[in-house]
Amino acid sequence: MKLKQIGVIHTPYKTLTECPCQTCKSEQIAEIEVFKEYEGGLKDVEGFSHLIVLYWMHKSKGYSLLVRTPWDTEPHGLFTTRSPHRPNPIGIAVARLIERKGNILRVRGIDAIDGTPLIDIKPYVPEFDEKPFFKKESFAKEKFKKEGVRIGWLEGKVKR
Repeated sequence: MKLKQIGVIHTPYKTLTECPCQTCKSEQIAEIEVFKEYEGGLKDVEGFSHLIVLYWMHKSKGYSLLVRTPWDTEPHGLFTTRSPHRPNPIGIAVARLIERKGNILRVRGIDAIDGTPLIDIKPYVPEFDEKPFFKKESFAKEKFKKEGVRIGWLEGKVKR
C-alpha cells in the first residue's frame, strides 16, 4: 500500500498539547496547501461549504489496543475511540471551507498540528455522509438547511 502526500496543513497549533482533541473544538482558521501538481483537482471546490480532510498524524507514536479516553475511566478498544495513536495514524476532519486562493484552502475545524501531511480531500455531501437521527429524515434535512450546507455541483443531482 502506498500513500502520496498531496499537500500540507498549516495551523496555529505548534505542539500536540496546543492542538484541540476534536475537530468540533477547533475554531481557528487553518490553511490547507495543496501541492501545485494537484491544484487542478481543486476545480469547483468553491461550490462546497464543507470538505472531508484526511491527513497523516505524523507526530503520533505507537498505539495500544486498549485506550482510556478523557470521557471515561474504563479502557475501551482502540477502534471505538478517536485516539490519534493508531496502527495507521490517519486523521479525518469535516472542515468548513472559508475561501480558496489558488492552491490554498482556508478552512475552520481542523485538529492537526502545523506541518501535518495532507493525504486527501473529499467533498462533504450530507446525503452521502450523514445518517438521519432516529430515522427521522426530516430532522436531518432541517439540520442541513439550518447549517447552510452547500454541495456544489451535486446540487439538484442528489435527493435532499
